[in-house]
Amino acid sequence: MQSFSVQEITRYIHELFGADDILADVRVRGEVSNLTKASSGHWYFTLKDAKSQLRCVMFRSAAQFVRLDVKVGDEIVVLGRVSVYEARGEYQLYADAIEALGGVGDLHQQFEALKAKLDAEGLFDPAQKRPPPPFPSRIGIVSSPDAAAYQDILNVLGRRFPLAEVILSPTIVQGADAPAAIVAALARLYARDDIDVIIVARGGGSIEDLWCFNDETVARTIAASRRPVISGIGHEIDFTIADFVADLRAPTPSAAAELATPNQEELLLELDRACAALNAGLSAVIQERQRALRGISRALQSNTPLRSVHAAGERLVSLAGRIERASFSSRERLGERLAAQLKALEAANPEQILGRGYALVRDESGQIVRSAAQVQGNQRLQVRFHKDQINVRVEQ
Repeated sequence: MQSFSVQEITRYIHELFGADDILADVRVRGEVSNLTKASSGHWYFTLKDAKSQLRCVMFRSAAQFVRLDVKVGDEIVVLGRVSVYEARGEYQLYADAIEALGGVGDLHQQFEALKAKLDAEGLFDPAQKRPPPPFPSRIGIVSSPDAAAYQDILNVLGRRFPLAEVILSPTIVQGADAPAAIVAALARLYARDDIDVIIVARGGGSIEDLWCFNDETVARTIAASRRPVISGIGHEIDFTIADFVADLRAPTPSAAAELATPNQEELLLELDRACAALNAGLSAVIQERQRALRGISRALQSNTPLRSVHAAGERLVSLAGRIERASFSSRERLGERLAAQLKALEAANPEQILGRGYALVRDESGQIVRSAAQVQGNQRLQVRFHKDQINVRVEQ
């Protein structure tokens, strides 16, 4: 019997695969697993069903034209050829194209179509996005009350900002009835005037589980909100239409609660820093005012009205002394002048003159007679001496 080397038999099998018309141009459907998108641009993955699996490779030249967001678990149709990789002796599917197949593939196409539609209408415009308020008083939650996501949100809010009141608008978040229920839950919050921010939340799941958040009515209802809406749906790798129309997208429900609130620990630290800065500022102001007050006090002490009063009092005493001395001097001078005048008057006193032997002659009318020409014969005269007087008659 003829024997073959490994290379020979592997090449023979490779030629058999190449000669088969079915394997040369085949369409294989299955679920994606073990997907690796290499930095070189090549894709390596496995197609599997319930009973078998098939290795696949898609080179960069073909992978760059794939428009589907292929992920592990997706059901797809791969177009290509089945051949043997001689270096390993393995057969594999060399993929030339990938198409969606029902389920995930169809949902992905619907997702992209709705996303493009709403984006064209401006519902994703970043300029229209509103930040959440820095200190919300009431936070509306659209979620299932029984879900772990809701409990996660409550835990985060209680830790970060317990001052905020939580208003739950309950809804189912999965299944065919979920879109209408979510819209109704949002409407209940929209009817209130005391809600500051709204969180739409759900935990992780498959694309089918999250599909209610890709509903057009849900998306338009979120976009129409008068308050900021934060989406916290699924895990970090999950994206829904609700994420794009919301004002802010969080990777998880817990992260949505963090985005909606300030951190009370950070606020307390900031408050401590502000108080310290305020105290330092007040201390500096007080010290500056104290220095100014001391300066004013010194100025007042050197310019106090009491000093002027004291100086004026001293000047008044001095003036009083001067006035008294001047008055005394004036009185002395006046006394001397008066004495001199009295002496002069005394010397000129007719009584004094009469005492020296002189006499005063008056006529009958009392006029002083100063010469004989004034006297007539037989005229009566009065002659006054120092001590007495006599009446005489003039003879001719």
